This record gives sequence, structure tokens and C-alpha cells, in this order.
Amino acid sequence: MIRISEEIELGEEELSEKYIRSSGPGGQNVNKVATAVQLRFNALLSPNLSDYVRLRLLKLAGSRATLEGEIIIEADRFRTREQNRADALERLKELIIAAAKRPKRRVKTKPTKASKERRIEAKKGRATVKRGRTKVRAEDS
Repeated sequence: MIRISEEIELGEEELSEKYIRSSGPGGQNVNKVATAVQLRFNALLSPNLSDYVRLRLLKLAGSRATLEGEIIIEADRFRTREQNRADALERLKELIIAAAKRPKRRVKTKPTKASKERRIEAKKGRATVKRGRTKVRAEDS
């Protein structure tokens, strides 16, 4: 079991890994060894996630989520499989933790009188600057 938080634990069978070749420069090692990891987690079928966490997770995952509800995380920052696997797992954990947090509700506030006055003064100042940019006509001078 992989412990995400006190409420959420994932089973090893829910994750699948595939090792792929890293992209970019790196000489012969990059061309020969598949050190990058592609971690797959099916959020839709996971029995350990609540509906709320599942929906937020898919929303937060963005382009990393497929239409089937699978989240794909690729890690190729390091030279070894073990480090890349740990990196991908950590990134998945962070994503699930972020999805489990309920966002604070925004409390509506009214602008203060002083802030309204500052806004109006700023607008008047900009208007004056723009008025100063107009062409001067002969009858005005």
C-alpha cells in the first residue's frame, strides 16, 4: 500500500509502470537505456478515492488525464530508473493531496471608500495624460 494521506491509500496494483527512453541529449546512455518512467493510475476505477477527490484530481491533472480517466505521469529528470520512479510517484502523491484539499470559499468584500477614490483619481490622471497627447489646434493656442 502506498500511503498518500491519513484517509487515502493506494494499492500497488492500481499503478502500472512502463520504462521508456528519455528524450533530449545525453550520449549513448540515453540511446541504449530506458530510464524514464511512465506511471499510470486509473482514477476512475480507484476504490480508494472519494467522488469529490476523483473529480478534482482529473480536473487538476489537465492534459495528463486521458478520456478513460487514467492519469499518466512521465518522469525523466534523473539518470536512474529508481530515482525517476520515486519522482513520478511523488508527483502523483502531490497531485492527489492537492485534489483532496477543499479550496477555501471566497468571502465577498466591498471596496473601501478610500480605494474607490484612489481608483477614480488614477482614472482622472490617465485621462489627463491622454488628453495631453491630442493635437493642438490653431484656435486653442
